[in-house]
Amino acid sequence: MRVINRSLSPSLPHKGGGRSLRLGLILAVLLLNAGCFRPLYGSASAIGGGDIKDKLNAVNVAPIKAPNGTRLARVGVNVRDDLIYDLTGGGPAAPAAYRLEIQLRSHNLQVIVDIATARPDIENYGIDATYKLTEIATGKEVVTGQTFSRVSYNIPGQEQRFAGQRGLRDAEDRAAKVIVENIRARLASYFVAGT
Repeated sequence: MRVINRSLSPSLPHKGGGRSLRLGLILAVLLLNAGCFRPLYGSASAIGGGDIKDKLNAVNVAPIKAPNGTRLARVGVNVRDDLIYDLTGGGPAAPAAYRLEIQLRSHNLQVIVDIATARPDIENYGIDATYKLTEIATGKEVVTGQTFSRVSYNIPGQEQRFAGQRGLRDAEDRAAKVIVENIRARLASYFVAGT
């Protein structure tokens, strides 16, 4: 009977050698892919393009038209102010290279109605936004799009009318923030990808 000593056999790999080989292979793959990653809001000056922050800062947001004194006029001002702040980072705006025009429509939908009083208990507030980005130098529309936001709010009852109005106002503000985030993300993707 013949006994084989596995630790001295040249054809069988050692446990440590296989592990370090796998680790080395994983590190090699990670290093090769390290150059493929580019953060959306990162600086592109090393690649030769402009910085995304500079391009977003050069967007002039036009006043949003809505009938004076309406709830939609207040929402339009909030959308515009939040978008300007997000695009400029709170700093001064660069000279305008693009003009962004936004149109808003809003609507309420009763979701749950109290069967005893026939009054709504929960409503959905929605904003539909249509926007277009125009390059000022050429007058060419480079981005057009639509986005929407739907949020719900409670109406606590007939005796608490102020709470119902405050719930609607909070719903308007939350919906406006979603619209701003969607438009900003779309503009950023245009400036990165060009489409």
